[in-house]
Amino acid sequence: MLKREFSRAARVERGLARPRGCGDIRTMRTSLDHLPAGKRRELQLVVEILREEFAKAIAGRKADGVRDGQILKIILFGSYARGDWVEDPVGRYFSDYDLLVVVSDEKLTDVLEFWESAEARLLSELSAGQRLRTPVNFIVHSLADVNDQLSRGRYFFMDIVRDGIALFEVPGADFVDPRPLAPETALEEAQGYFDDYFDSACDFIDQANFAGERGKLKLAAFELHQAVERLYVCVLLVLTLYTPKSHNIIRLRNLAEPLNSQFRAVWPAETKFERRCFELLRAAYVKARYSRHYKVTEEELAWMVERIDVLKAAVEAACQERLKTLAAQAAG
Repeated sequence: MLKREFSRAARVERGLARPRGCGDIRTMRTSLDHLPAGKRRELQLVVEILREEFAKAIAGRKADGVRDGQILKIILFGSYARGDWVEDPVGRYFSDYDLLVVVSDEKLTDVLEFWESAEARLLSELSAGQRLRTPVNFIVHSLADVNDQLSRGRYFFMDIVRDGIALFEVPGADFVDPRPLAPETALEEAQGYFDDYFDSACDFIDQANFAGERGKLKLAAFELHQAVERLYVCVLLVLTLYTPKSHNIIRLRNLAEPLNSQFRAVWPAETKFERRCFELLRAAYVKARYSRHYKVTEEELAWMVERIDVLKAAVEAACQERLKTLAAQAAG
């Protein structure tokens, strides 16, 4: 199956064309009939794991907003919700399950405190390969935050409300109807994000090259991780006005790749060397700074720099195209 190309922001804007009053309640789809039975069973397992591990994480807690905390919604979004997921062994590209977990209090969105065990259990199930064979990415937001994002016209959340499928819901935990964002405002925000994050990414690339020239290879690897993180954050913010609070470049990559097919070709993984280089880059955020066992060679750094240049060009092209579209809308 080949993935259809689409413009997320443009589709959302068209979907909001029919009139609805701001503040109306938005009802979501619940059917998974478009998915194979095996995928439906996997998603049922994922929901069970998220709910069980969350219940364990808050058990015995006494803090306000935590002791009575709830998962209010678990929503499937992205390619598996739309029906255009990819399983392409030849091209080595496979879609992940993308989930939005909506909780009752902002305190409950802390990943390390409340969701680390769920992530670990999902990875364990995936590694076992018996009940779960599709990777899972999930983000956690409070209901108040999601509704605030919808009321401010954030494309990412509007897309989820429009195309997402509720796998679990607590009655009465409703989303407000999205409010379309004025093109002028969207252009101003997107341009600001591009200016800040793209320039910052370029600075980190320059710093990495300088560190490498001085033989500071671990520092160079960390700087390159920061460049990749900022490039992904840049394109996510410009195209969707959203990025998760994460330093995990795999999570950021998984959100960015469906937005533009060019991003999928950035990180080849045909050889053991290529896979090792990307893993070194991924791990550099922590290990390059704090682990004496972290080792990286000049050859591995050179590969990272080469691929980051490819990512940088793809991000710049995608962002400039979006900014051009927004400028035309604002002028028109």
